[in-house]
Amino acid sequence: MIPGSAQSSAEIAQKAKSNLALALACLPDERRRDMISFYAFCRVADDIADTPTLSEDEKETQLSEWKKCVLNCEAPGHPVLDEVIELPGKYGFPRGWLAEIIDGVASDISHVRYETFDELLAYCYKVASVVGLVSVHIFGHQNAMAREYALQLGYALQLTNIIRDVGEDARETGRIYLPLEDLKKFNVTEEEILNGRHNQRFIQLMDFQYQRARSYYKAAARLLPKEDVDSLLASEMMGQVYAEILEKLKRTRYPVFAERCRLSKLRKGWILVTYLVRGWFAKRRLAAAESVS
Repeated sequence: MIPGSAQSSAEIAQKAKSNLALALACLPDERRRDMISFYAFCRVADDIADTPTLSEDEKETQLSEWKKCVLNCEAPGHPVLDEVIELPGKYGFPRGWLAEIIDGVASDISHVRYETFDELLAYCYKVASVVGLVSVHIFGHQNAMAREYALQLGYALQLTNIIRDVGEDARETGRIYLPLEDLKKFNVTEEEILNGRHNQRFIQLMDFQYQRARSYYKAAARLLPKEDVDSLLASEMMGQVYAEILEKLKRTRYPVFAERCRLSKLRKGWILVTYLVRGWFAKRRLAAAESVS
């Protein structure tokens, strides 16, 4: 069997308890199952790149095998890969997108600094925007503009992740995703980030990152096609959760070296219920439209 987790997609999603797994609750059953398979694929690939028990060569070898399987549509007898390789044919998206996601997480193995924002954005495209592109195909969409919406929302979500995880990334892996050109602009050194120095210069740097992330949320909101609002509820929910995390980070002045910013269980529960209700009405509208046709 190909290396990687032997857990099923459902077990991986349940164990992760991520915001994305939460958002999938408002999807129809079949699309939710397929999204869980896709989520598990992304999760396991990311875990391979981050595991401390493998050498860099071993990580790259495993991810290379995963990439070969998705590009060649080879079912290796792996509980996650066997499901995921069927999705491009089922939903009509390029197999190369799955390979790009693998390339993105693989870059984390040795790439621990980004000189410019353009360089960082190329990384965000692979690990987040391509994930969004695959997702909107699985969710189902009518308007091609939904793909541009997915691109912009992917950038917004990943930049929010980067802002939220500055302290954790520096402390646990020595990575700094913030562009080094931005650190120089605000006179923040790499050593200050790695040592968890929270000062006014750091806050100004993070305010700059906040504004950049907000611009992508605004762009995504403008691009969401009206005819796809019902099918893209899970994407909207993800956008709301992460946008609120971003606002909380700004409001609390980015305590990223002391804690990981989260929404309260009550707030996340309220958002989930709101979107579950919207999903229920969306299913009724879809059923009514199908009965007329």
